[in-house]
Amino acid sequence: MTAPSALLQPGGPIAEALAAAGTSFESRPQQAGMAAAVARALEERSQLLVEAGTGTGKSFAYLVPAILRCLLFGERVVVATNTIALQEQLMAKDVPLLHRTVTRWGLEGLAGSDPAERLRPVLVKGRGNYLSLRRLELASRKQLSLLPDAPSRQTLHQIEDWAYTTTDGSLATLGPLERPAVWDRVQSDAGNCMGAKCPQHQRCFYQRARRQMEEGNLLVCNHALFFADLALRAQGVALLPDYDHVILDEAHGIEDVASEHFGRSLTEGRVGHLLGLLHQPHGGKGYLLTLRLGEASGLGAVEGALDLVARAQDAARQMFADLARLARRMEASGGRVPVPEAVENPLTPAMRELALRLKGLREAAAEEEDRFELQSYAARAAVIADDAEALVTQSLPGSVYWVESTDADQDPAGGRGAPRRGPRVRLACAPVEVAPLLQKHLFAPGKGIVLTSATLATRQIDPEEHPERAETAFAHLKSRLGCGEAAGLQFDSPFDYARQAELIVDATMPSPRGAAGSDPAYIEALSDRIVRHVRRTEGGAFVLFTSFAALFAAADACADRLASLRLPLLVQGRGGSRSHLLERFRADASSVLFGAASFWQGVDVRGSALRNVIIARLPFDPPDRPLTQARLDLIKQRGGNPFMEESLPRAVIRFKQGFGRLIRSATDTGQVVVLDPRLVTARYGRAFVEALPPGIAVNLIEE
Repeated sequence: MTAPSALLQPGGPIAEALAAAGTSFESRPQQAGMAAAVARALEERSQLLVEAGTGTGKSFAYLVPAILRCLLFGERVVVATNTIALQEQLMAKDVPLLHRTVTRWGLEGLAGSDPAERLRPVLVKGRGNYLSLRRLELASRKQLSLLPDAPSRQTLHQIEDWAYTTTDGSLATLGPLERPAVWDRVQSDAGNCMGAKCPQHQRCFYQRARRQMEEGNLLVCNHALFFADLALRAQGVALLPDYDHVILDEAHGIEDVASEHFGRSLTEGRVGHLLGLLHQPHGGKGYLLTLRLGEASGLGAVEGALDLVARAQDAARQMFADLARLARRMEASGGRVPVPEAVENPLTPAMRELALRLKGLREAAAEEEDRFELQSYAARAAVIADDAEALVTQSLPGSVYWVESTDADQDPAGGRGAPRRGPRVRLACAPVEVAPLLQKHLFAPGKGIVLTSATLATRQIDPEEHPERAETAFAHLKSRLGCGEAAGLQFDSPFDYARQAELIVDATMPSPRGAAGSDPAYIEALSDRIVRHVRRTEGGAFVLFTSFAALFAAADACADRLASLRLPLLVQGRGGSRSHLLERFRADASSVLFGAASFWQGVDVRGSALRNVIIARLPFDPPDRPLTQARLDLIKQRGGNPFMEESLPRAVIRFKQGFGRLIRSATDTGQVVVLDPRLVTARYGRAFVEALPPGIAVNLIEE
């Protein structure tokens, strides 16, 4: 078999292809080494964990072996990433270039057919991302009865205009909608799909995408879709076709993604949305009012269904009001619900009765397409009933249950000024451990499984100097994911961090432990240091927080001082979407961006626009977060050390992610400032420093 390293060598085919495209190719031994390791794992159908530092070129390092498996052996490889940006990069740039290069190179074993046709890459999206032309026509005919207001109808007209020009029918090409909920009326849905009976079957965007997926052999999807498929496979069904190998990029967060998809959740918004689609009593709109029944149907059948919708709405209001009160009582424990039946559950019987009535209407519907619509609504009502019962009775073993209530001023995602009606309440559960599930459904023998990221290991170990310690770097990940047999490899970044990055620890800060992290004196001290260190670089700074409460408090305290320095302040949760904030940040070199959560990872700002990353505190998970609490309790029950086995490794990996925002290319330079003295005063502080790229010195501010 052709070795991937032969394709990636200096002066090789890929170097020539990049040169022809106007891009230089830099020889990186780390990339060639990773490619060889991935090729070996796929050939042996074994498991591999690869930490590849920023700049390694890991996408080429796994794509080349994956493409070779598709071309030479007719195998199917799934590549799953966490971010849309990386999926677009793979599909628009990396895969086409490698495909052309590999097939043009004349690989042995490809004789007898056109090698360009051997590779069939497909970007796989969930069904709800595609427009249903039949449902769009239905919604258009019934819009006056279905849609509650003029903005909703205008949104439908926007979708109609786009439907005439779109080539893929994918939501990603539609653009922002004034009323996003209208999409639910027109999206492709398995529950109401008419299959070959559909008059639009030949033109169906989803069916076309499905055929492409079934014919494809290099499938690119996101983590959410991959783990949704994995959870369905545990129940005997699937979204993806069978595959030979899986490569999970940006794999540092897959434990949480897997937990979400193997768990359950229920929100008032989800219930209210379904019931509102059926009937909105205040506006006199809704699907049931458009329904035409056959002559044999009993009088009052629709009226009976409308009554059941009203009863379900009452049941939902009662149950979620009780859950909101429960959330307030459980606030001290992070919302964890320790016992089953903590609230009454009128929702399950109400939704089950509604589902039965909708099934009855389905049999009486005069129009065939209405029968399929009713089938979908009935199925959705039944799922809500089942979820409510499972969550209230706590019937899923090995799971932790919690309730959360988010007020308008606590919800950063929507931004200030977003329309809200009372608190958002969510009842949810997740498995405390996903390792047994992943061990059974992902890491079972027979497939090549590769997990890669710039941050997978909890320490930086030179395998040549300490071969006996190399595997310990991945011990936490292996235990959490259930892949104890996986090999682990680390490849350093080719960047010169000792020259490019300065690490500053401001030990004059008070410790943020406990209540001190939120009291006014601490916020004032934090704000003083932020302004001081931002002034040093004249902006161009990310300030990373572990909570939105601290972020907003610090932003308020810094706002006037930054304004006086003419440094624009951008605040996550107050200034639009993440992409919008990043666009504004890149456009003004003096900007200062306060971020939490998603800004610690998956953000790529190259060049001098970002020259200062300030980490407000070490990123330990809040101990009262229900899932964190349950994981720590389980380790303690087993006689382990919860802090050393769980809290510290997670914080170290997230710290590496935050640190990694600074240096994104060989020419980037700047400083990382840590405003948490525990990095140098606590015994565990050295674990954070040891996890960083080699050669970085700690510059300490002590007075």
